[in-house]
Amino acid sequence: MTAPAAPPDQPPGPVRLVSAKIGQWIGRLGDVWVEGQITQLSRRPGGGVVFLTLRDASVDMSLPVTCKVSVADACETPLAEGVRVIVHARPDFYPARGTLSLRADEFRAVGVGELLARIERLKRALAAEGLFAPELKRRLPFLPSCVGLVTGRASAAERDVVTNARARWPAVEMRIRNVAVQGVTAVPQLIEAVNALEADPEVDVIVLARGGGSVEDLLPFSDEALIRTVFQCRTPVVSAIGHEPDSPLLDLVADVRCSTPTDAGKRIVPDWTEERDRIAIARSRLAAAITGRLDREQSWLTGTLSRPALARPQTLLDQLAEQVKALTERATRVLRHRTDSASNDIAHLRARVVSLSPAATMERGYAVVQRKDGQVVRKPSDVDTGDEVRLRLAEGELHATVTAPER
Repeated sequence: MTAPAAPPDQPPGPVRLVSAKIGQWIGRLGDVWVEGQITQLSRRPGGGVVFLTLRDASVDMSLPVTCKVSVADACETPLAEGVRVIVHARPDFYPARGTLSLRADEFRAVGVGELLARIERLKRALAAEGLFAPELKRRLPFLPSCVGLVTGRASAAERDVVTNARARWPAVEMRIRNVAVQGVTAVPQLIEAVNALEADPEVDVIVLARGGGSVEDLLPFSDEALIRTVFQCRTPVVSAIGHEPDSPLLDLVADVRCSTPTDAGKRIVPDWTEERDRIAIARSRLAAAITGRLDREQSWLTGTLSRPALARPQTLLDQLAEQVKALTERATRVLRHRTDSASNDIAHLRARVVSLSPAATMERGYAVVQRKDGQVVRKPSDVDTGDEVRLRLAEGELHATVTAPER
């Protein structure tokens, strides 16, 4: 259980006292200038007071306004629902019912020139922020499976978009959000519809369509809140407002601008008959290219196979075998010639060596005389009487003793 609330620091006042204090506080606020769009205008027959609601054009917010009939009739532009006005009023609190209203003493209609000037100022400000930069524009998908359409209920714009899109691509799915496209409720409904389609993962493109209108009618499509909402969309957005002279700011922030809803229906999807013809042409070109390539390759293959090397490969092998045989025989002859020449050279050299060797000399009857220590005796004085010497003959050797060497 929660603890009981602490008793108030001071005794509670009656409703009448609190209402009176609120009225006094509001009465000290002073006069204000307020701009908005008139809705729920009520003139009671015979009454001296006009009741109306002043609504903000961008958000769902309004204030009740009362004025004398003379004040309402003093406005240059007759007051009517949908008219944008600037009101000079004073906040007024009605204690009996605890309601707040504005008691107006002057109305000024916002003219077309002023509206266009405001749109131009807003255009420059948003352009400076980069909301209209061309490099930020997204390309439309080639074949969207689902198109989100924001337009008026049972409008000609809806019919034009749907009819033309399905005539070009019958399988396209349309998710339609019907909203008010003019008046005080248009901007909130447009923003809500765009956000809902943006959050839908199956929607590939969003189309905002309206079939033209006056400058005042198209004001919602130049509203800053709507422009920023479209700028933040990741899904491509198409603007299809059929009003050429004065382009709303939606045309500048959208990824694609179409001149009319009919144009939008033709641009968001391809024409199946054109695509069918393109496919047929592409298939014909592809078949011709493949046939031409096969013919060229067949001609090359036929020419290649007709060459002797491939027509009778054994001929080339026989030629190479003959070349190998000829080279082998030539190598054999050269090697035999060089071998015989080398053998003759060796025989001649051997004969010369043999003819110059001591053994050949001893074959002719000569002998080599050596002392006992192995020294060759070249003259008689090399030995003494009684020395033993060795006589080396061609075949064997003899030993002898020197008897009387001649000096």
